[in-house]
Amino acid sequence: MLRQNWWKILCVILLLYTLVAGFLGGVPAKPILNETIRNLYFHVAMWFAMMILFIVSVIYSIKYLRTSNHIFDIYALEYAKAGIVFGSLGVLTGSIWARYTWGAFWSNDPKQLGAVIALLIYLAYLVLRNSMTDMDKRARIGAVYNVFAFAMLFPTIWIIPRMVESLHPGGMGNPALDTHDIDARMRIVFWPGAVPGWTLLAVWITTLRIRLQLLTEQRLHH
Repeated sequence: MLRQNWWKILCVILLLYTLVAGFLGGVPAKPILNETIRNLYFHVAMWFAMMILFIVSVIYSIKYLRTSNHIFDIYALEYAKAGIVFGSLGVLTGSIWARYTWGAFWSNDPKQLGAVIALLIYLAYLVLRNSMTDMDKRARIGAVYNVFAFAMLFPTIWIIPRMVESLHPGGMGNPALDTHDIDARMRIVFWPGAVPGWTLLAVWITTLRIRLQLLTEQRLHH
């Protein structure tokens, strides 16, 4: 049992480390950011988790299109749902950060708009699936749309916002992951603690939902 659950134990340890070191550990004194720089361990790390979840989701959608195995469709759906949750948490924590560094929760910044557009595209994936009753058709069309939604992450989040002026890191130079902006004290919390910790939590939640979905379907078929 312990051998099977080692990664869950690791998840708890990493998140405890992130919370304790994140709130109590030393951080560089940066103008405007001040103590809000600690949000790096939450906002940015949750977006890393979101991207990993969406990558796993699209991989399972591609597997479904190749094999028509219904299990792959369930995996793709649940990983996409978890990605939406962590993406929404990323937007929320980013808005709180913006309130204390930019002066407002929302300022129509290109990166804020791009992030919301990307999440709306993924929410449309859920709406599209719920609009169809035929299981095979829903899975097939949903898989194709999921590939499209993943492709749209790049222009909405990574490309277009970086091509225009922005208050967000990567636009006009606000501190983020640049080696000149965060020091070793933050890196040893962010990379080995926050990123894998939040990602493992997201995977843990997703595996529970997948198991629940599989049990529900087995009950319906018996």
